[in-house]
This record gives sequence, C-alpha cells and structure tokens, in this order.
Amino acid sequence: MLKATRVTKKFGELVAVNDLSFHVQDGQIYGIAGPNGAGKSTVFNLITGNYGYEGKIEFGGKKITGLSPYRIAQEGIARTFQIPQIFPSLTVKKSISVGSRFGARNGLDEDHVEKIIRFVELEDERTQKTGRLNLLGKKKLMIGASLATKPKILMLDEPMAGSNATEIKELMNLIRKINVELGVTVIIIEHFMKVLTELTEKLLIIESGSMICCDAPEAVTKNPEVIESYLGKAYAERD
Repeated sequence: MLKATRVTKKFGELVAVNDLSFHVQDGQIYGIAGPNGAGKSTVFNLITGNYGYEGKIEFGGKKITGLSPYRIAQEGIARTFQIPQIFPSLTVKKSISVGSRFGARNGLDEDHVEKIIRFVELEDERTQKTGRLNLLGKKKLMIGASLATKPKILMLDEPMAGSNATEIKELMNLIRKINVELGVTVIIIEHFMKVLTELTEKLLIIESGSMICCDAPEAVTKNPEVIESYLGKAYAERD
C-alpha cells in the first residue's frame, strides 16, 4: 500500500534519513520506533510531502514523491502530530468539519462529520471550543479531524505522549477501532514499546535515519542489535 524505496533526507551535513526502504501493507497497524533523534518524525514529514528527498515513495502503486501536502492528503494519507495541532477558537464540530471539507473532493460531508464525532466519543463536547479540551480530548479531536478526510492511511506521531495509563488504554482501543471498524491502515510512531508490541503487526526500528530491524514485534524485541541500541539491557533482562 505504501512503499518507500531508498529514501534519504539531508539537512546540510546532517543525514536525518539514510537510504531507508520499507513497505506498509493494506490493513496493517505498522509501528516505527527508535531513539530520540532517530528520524522518525522526519519520515512522516517525507511521506506527507513537507520536505523534498532523494529516493521514491509510492502509495497504492502511484508515485507521490514531489506532491504537495494537500495533494497527498487528498490521495488518502492523513496524520497527527506529537503536540496537538488544533484551532482553539473553533468548536469541536467545526474543527472536524474543516477536516471533512479539506479532504473531500465533493465538499463538506455533514453525515460523515457526525459519524466521526460519535466515533471518537466527543458528542458531549461538540459545541465546545477546542482550546478548552483536556489533552486526551485534543488528541481525539486531532484524530477525528484526520479521519474526517476519509483517509486510507492514518499516521499517528506519538499519540500516547503525556497520557496516563487509563488514557493510553483508551487511545489504544480507539486505534484498534479505526483499523478494524473503519478499515484504515495505521502507521504509528511511539516510544512505549508495550503499546507497539500489543498494537502492531510489523515494527520498524530506526537509528540515525537507518533501519536496524523490521519484523514482527516479538522478533524485534529479541533482536540483539535493537536491545543494544534502543531497548537496553534492562528490557532484555526483564523479559
């Protein structure tokens, strides 16, 4: 469904992504992890057209390299950010409507907006200004606005950051619902390895922009190179 081939991104002398290739299949929940500064969010920015790069990225068999971010979004790729990006003066409904109007080729889909508000469980907050939502509410709103674009792939950049155990469980359940009930492929960047091992079917570990390992989560967490460079001896000893 999404295929990156020998993708490289440099910022001056800094190589942020280095000759990286990977393939996300339709229907997967696909994880990306690695140390801070490994290039994970840069990979998201390359997929969504925010930076130019060397190499090639294809979506549904079509080359999307060089397309602008709005074109890529309208092709069916939506994303969220580590720090919630919202319109604080708009209501929840209007914010999700912005996503629908942006992503739809035929204009605003009111029925779909209502469906998404219910799906992310923000019915009680529909008329509330988004700036007044708590952190979990803002994350659900950002996911809802992304889903309103009717994506085929939803890319989540550290959705669990700053959340407590109860909120993490709720967000994990929401991600599973998105994948199973809406049929949306999910790519998730996350630092919490437990979240990734429970959610994902395939897990890519990168360091300094290069692939260390890409395999099923249980295999990745036993990989000696991954343990040494990312998980640490304490993780290996615990298991």
